[in-house]
Amino acid sequence: MSKTTINLALTQMACSDNLEANLAHQYKLLEAAAKAGGQILCTQEIFRGQYFCQIEDHRFFETAETIPGPSTDAFCKLAREYGVVIIASLFEKRASGLYHNTAAIIETDGTIKGTYRKMHIPDDPLYYEKFYFTPGDARTTGTDGQSEGGFRTWNTTYGKIGVLICWDQWFPEGARLTALQGAEILFYPTAIGWHPSEKKEFGHAQHDAWETSMRAHAIANGCFVAAANRIGTEHVLGTDGKPVHPEGIEFWGQSFVCGPDGQIIKRASVDHEEVLIVPIDLKRVEFSRTHWPFLRDRRVDAYGDLVRRFVDRK
Repeated sequence: MSKTTINLALTQMACSDNLEANLAHQYKLLEAAAKAGGQILCTQEIFRGQYFCQIEDHRFFETAETIPGPSTDAFCKLAREYGVVIIASLFEKRASGLYHNTAAIIETDGTIKGTYRKMHIPDDPLYYEKFYFTPGDARTTGTDGQSEGGFRTWNTTYGKIGVLICWDQWFPEGARLTALQGAEILFYPTAIGWHPSEKKEFGHAQHDAWETSMRAHAIANGCFVAAANRIGTEHVLGTDGKPVHPEGIEFWGQSFVCGPDGQIIKRASVDHEEVLIVPIDLKRVEFSRTHWPFLRDRRVDAYGDLVRRFVDRK
């Protein structure tokens, strides 16, 4: 293995409504990934519980945790023991009444290097995230003079990474702003699946659009993209003990890594728990960015309208 080759590790698993069992199981998968040679490890979105956003219900705020908190305490220990970088997706309680969909970035020494708070928050049938999650703050400068919030990159032991979360994957602006800070790998912890009744008619196109969108981010920005998704059909129960939706959501798994040319390097299964280990060569980033110089040829003088909601030239 060359000095520029590193192993990415994505985990995908099914989740129950038992928070502690999910945490223990996720820990087990991450440990298996580390033992198998993974160096940057990424979980699926909000692994500690079911995807509760199928319903708007205040009781689920009780499942949020602080950072530091139980999950990061466990994973910091794991990162330090095995010398790995971990990206952990959590339902974060930042303060009273303030909750985020957050990824914690943990370094090889067991310290929390930073957090990314999901910027784009959906509100679709069975994906009622706006009820729970405050969007991440725009980029600001903290009291210590360091930038915080917004789209970020982190220079980790094994490479410069950016982290975005699920719904962010549909927005080229987020990928671009992260890549412009030098990210060599974009990670997307994800919870995406089918409405079972729509799967036959729309399922193939939906999955293809999801994958194509992120492959396009890789091409346009000359970087690797890694998406970790969950598996299984989840029925969230209401207070009456019955499913809030008769079909639930069938998560489609298929976690994957693609290269700077957009080609899939490795893809997990639809419905099996997996630890996906993917060797990548970071030299491909510079090769891509010099041979397909999209970053060089950007017309930054002509993009001012991108910060407007709508452009009417009439």
